Amino acid sequence: MEKTRGFQIVSRFKDNEIQLPTRSTAHSAGYDIQAAEDMLIPRDGTIKLVATGLKAYMQTGEVLYLFSRSSGPLKKGLVLPNSVGVIDGDYYDNPKNEGEIFVQIRSISGEDVLIKKGDRIAQAVFMPYLITDDDQASGKRLGGFGSTGV
Repeated sequence: MEKTRGFQIVSRFKDNEIQLPTRSTAHSAGYDIQAAEDMLIPRDGTIKLVATGLKAYMQTGEVLYLFSRSSGPLKKGLVLPNSVGVIDGDYYDNPKNEGEIFVQIRSISGEDVLIKKGDRIAQAVFMPYLITDDDQASGKRLGGFGSTGV
């Protein structure tokens, strides 16, 4: 069977009982993303990169967006400071970090928040994207997280 889109566990977490993302209901757009390890999110608003132990593959013309879970800000005081994470298709299996997805998180609660391994921290939605008529992009990704434009 040809792979179209989905998630895989990165090699550094292959023996850590990481759960592949799932949708909660038949009409859910987002796949629940869990933390791969415990992490303390400090009350001072410092942004932390939370490991997921996952990488995502997709077709040309698709992107994976990471969004805050709707309950995150109200129940736990946690938000994604970049509002939406963008995982490009060429991030998958990049030579620097194998395409591992990290979620940027900060506390807005005024309290330290402990994220435990297995806590749902974001939702991921696969979407198509469009390009302009005069698009000339031809570069090749060589790095991992935050590497484009460096």
